[in-house]
Formats: sequence, structure tokens, C-alpha cells
Amino acid sequence: MNKSDIIIIGSGPGGYRTAAYAASKGKTVTIFEEGHLGGTCLNVGCIPTKTFARSAEAVDEIRNAAQLGLKAVEPQFELADIVARKDNIVDQLRQAIAAVLSAPGITLINKKASFIDDHTVEADGERYTADNIIIATGSSHKTLRLETLDESMLLTSDSLLSLTDFPSRLVIVGAGVIGMEFASIFRQLGAEVAVVEFLKECIPALDADIAKRLRKVLEKKGVEFYMQSAVKKIADGCVSFERKGKVLSVEADKVLMAVGRKPNVEGYGLENTSIQYDQRGIVVDDNMLTNVNGVYAIGDVNARMMLAHAATMQGLHVVNHIIGESDVIDLNIMPAAIFTNPEAACVGKTEEQLKAEGVEVEVRKKNYRTNGRALAMAEAEGMIKLVADANSGAILSCHAYGSHSADIVQEISALMCRKTTLKQLHEMVHIHPTLNEMLQEI
Repeated sequence: MNKSDIIIIGSGPGGYRTAAYAASKGKTVTIFEEGHLGGTCLNVGCIPTKTFARSAEAVDEIRNAAQLGLKAVEPQFELADIVARKDNIVDQLRQAIAAVLSAPGITLINKKASFIDDHTVEADGERYTADNIIIATGSSHKTLRLETLDESMLLTSDSLLSLTDFPSRLVIVGAGVIGMEFASIFRQLGAEVAVVEFLKECIPALDADIAKRLRKVLEKKGVEFYMQSAVKKIADGCVSFERKGKVLSVEADKVLMAVGRKPNVEGYGLENTSIQYDQRGIVVDDNMLTNVNGVYAIGDVNARMMLAHAATMQGLHVVNHIIGESDVIDLNIMPAAIFTNPEAACVGKTEEQLKAEGVEVEVRKKNYRTNGRALAMAEAEGMIKLVADANSGAILSCHAYGSHSADIVQEISALMCRKTTLKQLHEMVHIHPTLNEMLQEI
């Protein structure tokens, strides 16, 4: 029986960062990974999509160079070259993770681990145990069950990122983060893009003001949106859907299914344990501890917040909990970004959610078009929305869209961790001219 202090199943951001941190605290770690190092985020998620987004953004910049007083020819590209660039970046980062996991105290097992009991896992016939086990198995894409579905038309976010034949007509089912990012990317690259969404508005986590404005910007760029529409059939080069009692259809070369992600709870022997879980994920407390003492679950598999940085911070907190070290990590203050063009970002609850909870709020808004830096960048489209407690002035949330809105929201996220008020924010010096100085003026 192989024994270590901590076993980690999965090498995504939560897994490998947690392993490195635990080793730095003197713990021996065995980490298992059946696929490529880096998990979903590195291989088929955050990094590949941002690589695509940067290429698409460059195409858009060249195409619209005239607004900067420049002349440029129509940009030319091959999707295969963008994919090759993405693959090279991913490979570099896999190597970097491998270096991290080669540190003293860490043993990497490139095999799938499955539970045989609460504190024992098996990989390729070998058994491993530890007083503490961290499950970081991530998530995978969901799909819709349709009576008529032409599989040859269907793409997932995984397969789209390796596609070398450019789809001239792309239909995206789902207007969440994944759907909106790919809609922005492929529209900038020149595809006809339509988005079919069941809900009334895109990206539910965003404040309604911001989500609607972001959608309208993408509409102006040529993305067609069919909101409150239920997909019925994908076949014969079309996506058919029901909208307001009528059956409509839109032509498509390819269809991206972007209807969310599901925790990876199958295939890891959880049924051989006492761990409480279902298809919605593994149940954990605020320390990411399951109902089995010494067994934790972090990241997408606990479905609390499906973000790479959430998994990382949950993992660091778990290690601190194991070694008995206190921290001030606030997992409720979790910023997020949507890398459309323009991008959007948020931290904290929406105005609607806070009001529904009975919180008396003060709302401040600032438009990019009033900012000198935004105008100089030709990025006048955008808005910042700050929500504060009306009584104390404490900042409760920030939702924004526009150039570098993720950076702006990150500043507010840091200030929220320190219970900053609107008055204190207004007294903080900001560099001029910058986008962030809008926060001082808001």
C-alpha cells in the first residue's frame, strides 16, 4: 500500500496549485491525472478560448483600423494557424505544470485513480491511501436530448477549439459564458453567428443592465440572438426552435452545444464510498469537506463556483484546514470575467438579487464614453455599475462591460475583501488617464 499525506485526484488549476502549496508546507502529495496536465481550463477551456479571442480581436482591430486614422487591408487568416498557435501555448503551459509537479514531496501518477473505499484509491492495480484526499475531477460539457439530432453538425467547446475548417454559418445553443465568448470570436473572424437561448437574457450571473447592453453590442456587430427559444431539432443543415409559440429555424454549417457543464462524478468509484454526491456534484461544507472526514472536493466537481481560480483558492483553503492554519480567504467574493469583445466582468450579487434579499442599496453607474482613455483607445462602448450598502456605504458588487472591465472588477474585488466603502474608494488616487480612474469618479 502506497501512503502519502495527501492524495489529489485531478491536475487542473485546483489540483496542481494545491499540490504545490501542500508540498511547500512539508506535506507529501500523490496527484493523479489520467489525461493531459492542466485539466479543462488549460486544455479545452480558459486558455484555448482566450488564445482564439486574441486572434479574433486582432482581426477586428485590423478591419476597423480606420477609426484610429489608419489604413489597412482586409485581414487574412487560416483557422488551422490559429489552432496551431493555441496548441503551442497549451503545450508550453503543460510543460510548466509538469515542472511544478516535479518538486520534492510531490509524486505525479499519470493514471486514473478510482476509490475502492473512503480512504483508498486504485490506479492500474496499485493501491494508494492518505489521511486526506482531495477530489478535483472537474467537469464536462452538457448536451440537450433532442428527438432529431444530426451528430455530424454538432460541436462541443472541446471539438470547436480543434476545428480547422472554418464554419461560415455557426449556430450556438446557449448564451452563457461559453456561448457568448464563441459568438464574439467567430463573428469577429467573419462567420455568420446565431445564438439560441432558452432564458430571457444572456449570462444570468451578470447584472441585467450589463447583460442586456453586452448582448446589444454583439447584435450591432452582427450576432443574431433568439432569446426565450427552445431548440427542438438539429438536422438537415438547420436548427429548429420554438419561440413564442412559433417554430422557427436558422441555417447552420455547424452547431455548438453550449448549455453548461456538469461535475465529473462518474467513473471514479464514488459509489464504493460513503461520500454524499449526485449528478449536481459532491456535497461539501464551507471548508470543502465532504461528509467523510478527511475527504474534500474542490472546483467544478462541487459545483459551488465553476471557475478555475475558485478551484485554486478552495484548494489553498483546504490545505490550510488540513494543517490547522487560519486564513482570510473569502470564497464568497469571487470575481469572474467573460472574454467577449467587449469583455464583461462581475463580482458580488446583482442589484436584483440584493434587493430581493431586502438589502437597501445605493447604485452608481459610469459610462466609458466619458473617459478620455477609453475614447483615445476607440473603446467608448462600456459601463461600470457599482452597488453599495445604502447605510454603511460598503461596496457589495461591481458589474461591468467594456475594454479591460475584468481589470476594473478585479480592483473592486480586492477592495471588497477589505470591506472598502464608496467614500474610501473616492479618496484613493488613481492614475490619469486610465480606465480605472472611472472608479474614483463614479
